[in-house]
Amino acid sequence: MNSSLRTICYATLGLLVGAALSGACSASDAGGGGSSGGGGGATGGTGGGDSSLGGAGGEAAADGGGTGGGLNLDGSLSDGSISADAACDLQKYQATVTKAPVDVIFVVDNSCSMAEEMKAIQDNINTNFAQIIASSGIDYRVIMIGEHGGYNTPTSYESSICIGPPLGGKPCTGVGINTPPSNNPPVFYHYDHDDVESSDAWCKMMDWYKQPDRYNLAPGGWSEWLRKEALKTFVLVSDDRMDCYWPQATTYYSSCTTNGSKCYDDGSAQMAAQNFDLDLLALDPVQFGTAQNRNYVWHSLTGVIKNGASATGEYQPTDPIVSSKCTTAVNSGPGSQALSMLTGGLRYPVCEGLGFDVVFKKIAEGVIQGAKIQCDFPMPAPPQGKELDPKTIQIQYTPSAGGSPEKFEQVADASQCKPGAFYIEIGADGGDAGGDKLVLCSDTCKKVQGDNSANIEILALCKSGGPI
Repeated sequence: MNSSLRTICYATLGLLVGAALSGACSASDAGGGGSSGGGGGATGGTGGGDSSLGGAGGEAAADGGGTGGGLNLDGSLSDGSISADAACDLQKYQATVTKAPVDVIFVVDNSCSMAEEMKAIQDNINTNFAQIIASSGIDYRVIMIGEHGGYNTPTSYESSICIGPPLGGKPCTGVGINTPPSNNPPVFYHYDHDDVESSDAWCKMMDWYKQPDRYNLAPGGWSEWLRKEALKTFVLVSDDRMDCYWPQATTYYSSCTTNGSKCYDDGSAQMAAQNFDLDLLALDPVQFGTAQNRNYVWHSLTGVIKNGASATGEYQPTDPIVSSKCTTAVNSGPGSQALSMLTGGLRYPVCEGLGFDVVFKKIAEGVIQGAKIQCDFPMPAPPQGKELDPKTIQIQYTPSAGGSPEKFEQVADASQCKPGAFYIEIGADGGDAGGDKLVLCSDTCKKVQGDNSANIEILALCKSGGPI
């Protein structure tokens, strides 16, 4: 028979990602161990099925030729499965599955009471934050929102911030206030439209989302540095509360009069947090997600007292709002606290930057743990001289804890999504396999993301000129 089968096995290996998707399919008769071409330098797959159906697959030779195990398949998908009744070698290729990138956005209060905290950020963000994330292998990016400049004394009117190498682009020695930042693409960007005041961080970050900074380093606003595939992790650093409305043309954003859209007064903490959350999701759902599936987490370094029940002093999302403030804080920041609780973030005391080494390490660990498994896979490249039949593609999921495999159903597109389904996203090239992706539907994605060590197999038949 002239049927051909192409199987790529995505084995989720820890937290890493990537895949060598190559291999060949060739015609074979029942029970025979037919020859199968693997990608040059790739490891040959094991023969599919039990020993009665085919032999063990061999290792790929340097020229790409290897011996595959024989398996008979009829090629019919009408019953939702590929039954063993016609000829084609089953190849399994090990691949790693990546965690999605992470964009970390620091929003810093530049008011005069924050000088020591700015210095603590500068002293810890490289060693106790960025380097820890980098060593995990996660693709990360840091965006700083706030006034750029050298460290000021507590008596200064403003508290600007400068991040030096290796995260930042240039050393901060001798850098004055109100000077252009030095970005370090693709890992660090500093957005300076103006200073962030005590109570207007939420309003300014929203208002500036698509506004150019004062040095025109981001003509499209800080939004142009975000990656749609990345989880957004916000870290607010402030010793005060939220009370502002936007948009405004002035430097200082006036107090909110009535809680609602674009007006946040955290005298009603949960209401303010809910309004901000709704506005952020509406601002750019592609980047920040939806209320049902948020793509951001909000951590708060605010004026709360240290949590004595925690070795590192943080509060969990399930802990209630804390009204008691630490020594030098103006306010405990209930609105930001409520937003952390809503999005699964943590809360830490900000006062004088004390213990920021521990805090930044803890946030870095949270970024690593919170990074999600990506839910799309590149379309496998067909063997030389062959073409995959997209209609025959199946995805099979086997839980890491064991149990029966589950086949995910292919649907036409994202609008047809349902639990246990996936769809093919056509690339910009209009259908070349090199640009197409297999995308898990939302509910299916959540299932896979909850099982970091699951096995995923992608199976497809090659197109044939003759009858199957």
